Amino acid sequence: MKKPLIGTVATLLVAGATALLGAVPAQAAAPADKSAAKPVAAVNFAGTVALSNCSGSLVRMPGSAATDPALVLSNGHCLETGMPGPGEVVLNRASSRSFTLLNASGSGVATLRANKIVYGTMTDTDVSLYQLNTTYASIQSRYGIAPLTINASHPVQGASIRVVSGYWKKIYSCSADGFAYRLKEGDWTFKDSLRYTSTCNVIGGTSGSPVVDASTGQVVAVNNTINENGERCTLDNPCEVDQSGAVTVRQGIGYAQETYGIPACFAAGNRFDLTLPGCTLPRP
Repeated sequence: MKKPLIGTVATLLVAGATALLGAVPAQAAAPADKSAAKPVAAVNFAGTVALSNCSGSLVRMPGSAATDPALVLSNGHCLETGMPGPGEVVLNRASSRSFTLLNASGSGVATLRANKIVYGTMTDTDVSLYQLNTTYASIQSRYGIAPLTINASHPVQGASIRVVSGYWKKIYSCSADGFAYRLKEGDWTFKDSLRYTSTCNVIGGTSGSPVVDASTGQVVAVNNTINENGERCTLDNPCEVDQSGAVTVRQGIGYAQETYGIPACFAAGNRFDLTLPGCTLPRP
């Protein structure tokens, strides 16, 4: 994974183009003729956030209500408590972390604050979810910014995607090249990772960026790593391991962790519950 950047507070954020509070429902798989899938709106920075060391996004589940406490999505390795070890899960831990909320052009329009880390891990995936001390409706009313919706369907190979970094105010454009059965990086192993085509050459600080499907405007993954130097399975040099154990190294290729399984772990009111049917996130 891209190591978190230390000591730089990003203050410029831009809002993504997703409609208010999930007016766009979770989408099914892309049509067979992928060339027919055209973007419904330009992907921009609205709804993205900048952390002190990473990127992130203001997100909702497909069933979230406007009055629910708002959530921020980033990487597990971006947690202020440090990178979780293999098998470690951070759950419902108090936090006062701040996030700079961006509008569509990338300008910072507000400082949002967490009241807890809902969930964080680097086991099987690389994800953190923060609960804020305000609601989606309040954010929308005060700043005109809507959350991005996490799509509850598996991302589609060949789909046009955008990696939107609030930290750097940069949008990377590429396609979903395929999926790695296992992605090993140092002591960590991630399952079913989304592999980018080469034009999403992400850098430090882009960790935690939402990966947005350009045809739906919804989040399908969270950016987390790239093989920098062609090394095999080392920190900042992830390798792919297939079902037979064969290892493949792809220098210069980036990866993201899929997010379609996250909505199954949230009940009404954005209440997080690892015991819900269909929730497969690692447990403590």
